[in-house]
Amino acid sequence: MRQTHRKLIGTVAILVFVCVYALVAMALAQGRITEAPKLVQTIAYVVLGLAWVLPLLPLIKWMERKDRV
Repeated sequence: MRQTHRKLIGTVAILVFVCVYALVAMALAQGRITEAPKLVQTIAYVVLGLAWVLPLLPLIKWMERKDRV
């Protein structure tokens, strides 16, 4: 598969994942986190805000892989 095709597929997958993840993160943030102490809330928001990157790293590496010649 050519790199341009991988980038197209990867971009669509990232957009779908981020939209779904945002909905899940908002649901979690509106749940029990609002009742927690401020320090716990801050840590939870930082973790929720950055956690979407980890599952996407393999996809991004796959997208950036060079074509075989």
